[in-house]
Amino acid sequence: MNKFYITLMLLFTGVAYNVNAQKSFYDFKVETITGDSISLSQFKGKKILVVNTASKCGFTPQYEGLEKLYDTYKDANFVIIGFPANNFLHQEPGSNEEIAKFCKMNYGVTFPMMAKISVKGKDIHPVYQWLTTKKENGVLDTKISWNFQKFLIDENGNLVKTLSPKTKPMDEEIVGWIKSS
Repeated sequence: MNKFYITLMLLFTGVAYNVNAQKSFYDFKVETITGDSISLSQFKGKKILVVNTASKCGFTPQYEGLEKLYDTYKDANFVIIGFPANNFLHQEPGSNEEIAKFCKMNYGVTFPMMAKISVKGKDIHPVYQWLTTKKENGVLDTKISWNFQKFLIDENGNLVKTLSPKTKPMDEEIVGWIKSS
């Protein structure tokens, strides 16, 4: 059999790899705030709220609500993943160590925090490129408007929607989404 027929057989049997397959949230590896590398696939089966954070922002007190939300629903297949970013008026100037200390001391944060990244611009982190680009996430194009913008990811690693930085963590839209099956 020549290569042409083998290729056709693979294509028709579904064995061939689709280079245009849509990525999911689980396809990324990130660095934690303590410097460890993790695969986001470790969160498979959970609903995920992704949020870009900052320590010197008017929305910084949302850390308290985020921690309350996490503490309330962490045993219900839910997780929050925080990504500190310094993209808006230099409101996150600290090092990863300083950010971790600030979050723990001031808000008792126990949900996973990742290393500081860029959430927009030429140096946008690949996770945020995926979150904000319909061509990559298959759902919507969106711009990061400010610190504490929220993204909802379903149990299969698909983007569900984005929420304004003004949306409080315990908002009924978020809580209702977590509780829905």
